[in-house]
Amino acid sequence: MTLLFRDAIGRVLYPQGSVVCIGAFDGLHLGHRALIGRAVERARALGVPAVAVSFEPLPRELFAQGRKPPRLMLAQDKVRGLRALGVDGVGLLRFNARLAAMTAQAFVQELLVTRLAAREVWVGPGFRFGKGRAGDIGLLQAMGAQAGFAAGEIAPVLQDGERVSSTRTRAALVAGDFASAERLLGRPYAIGGRVVRGKQLGRTLGYPTANLRYAGKTPALRGIYATRVHGVGADPWPSVSSFGTRPTVDGVDPLLEAHLFDFAGDLYGRRIEVEFVAHLRDEEKFPDLASLVAQMHQDEVQARAILGTFVPKPQPAHSRADLSLQAPTKQASA
Repeated sequence: MTLLFRDAIGRVLYPQGSVVCIGAFDGLHLGHRALIGRAVERARALGVPAVAVSFEPLPRELFAQGRKPPRLMLAQDKVRGLRALGVDGVGLLRFNARLAAMTAQAFVQELLVTRLAAREVWVGPGFRFGKGRAGDIGLLQAMGAQAGFAAGEIAPVLQDGERVSSTRTRAALVAGDFASAERLLGRPYAIGGRVVRGKQLGRTLGYPTANLRYAGKTPALRGIYATRVHGVGADPWPSVSSFGTRPTVDGVDPLLEAHLFDFAGDLYGRRIEVEFVAHLRDEEKFPDLASLVAQMHQDEVQARAILGTFVPKPQPAHSRADLSLQAPTKQASA
């Protein structure tokens, strides 16, 4: 079982030693995977645990003025992804004022030397850490020579001649370029979580939805999308999804709402993943629910055409309301 810890200072977790990799790991793109893979490979060679150290919230979120910057994945999905990549321990450090004020030297001594007994430490290109971002690979190597650990920096992972990064991935998603995002991530972009209850208004409109909260974070996407939902059947389920703040019904917090085509069943509490295939349109506020429902039907027809599923003839919303998908609420701003 993978150990999860939240604090940089505390009891020794790996007295036998460990191999550590450090990063924000937002999105777990190909560059992150190369770094984590190096740490896991070296840990297996040395016969010690591999430990991935990240932060929650992300440092840029703590320092942001006003609206928080967008992020690619939530903490729980990051931990899940790190475990799937083979690490034995995950440090999801509480990035608060105290940690932000910790010097780079103290970070190395308290976390890497004392708590993790690091034998090797691996970071990505240009990685900086500690108060004022004063720490770098040079400091790691210098302190490692004294404390008994080695430190290394992996080479940049390139895609189309440019370094793979979370920034590039976010830009691709904002532009609706899911093919580029998939190349950077090494997989289609998807958001996972457990289905929660909503206001059940979508059901009355004939468009019941399975809802995922984005936990008070700022998503990289916003709008209406053709999607596929994983975790419902043997194959990904075609769907149309709204991701945003639902302006027509005065929503506030980001909510991902997936309407699964021709589905009847209870999804409350089930973990699903919504894979984004194509951007249909931006969020907009409609003057009334009738206008909203008319647009939702157009969104369904367009999404079905993109996904290659049966396109229904136009029909009144009330005739579709008997679908029993038990994850309803309104199609956010559709």
